[in-house]
Amino acid sequence: MPTEEKIISALKEVFDPEIPVNVVDLGFIYGVNIEGGKVDIEMTLTIPGCPMHAILTKMVEEAVSKVDGVDEVTVNLVFEPRWSVEKITEDGKTKLRELGYNI
Repeated sequence: MPTEEKIISALKEVFDPEIPVNVVDLGFIYGVNIEGGKVDIEMTLTIPGCPMHAILTKMVEEAVSKVDGVDEVTVNLVFEPRWSVEKITEDGKTKLRELGYNI
């Protein structure tokens, strides 16, 4: 049976192609719902028209589908509440600072 901890761990392996930080630490993951082997991920992006949306959602879907016990993954993109830099975790902010971002 998949757990939220295993799903989050898998999601931490998914990095934004434009920002070298994982989607969890960027604050993109708004929710994880697990019902048996079905996992629904609610996530956002930096902006609604992000050109990387298809790539990121596919990467999230593929990462979660590799977790033992996951039979089906649905990724729902949402834009409310809007993403902001305040959603980045402290680990994410530290990584961005190390990379020279002014956060």
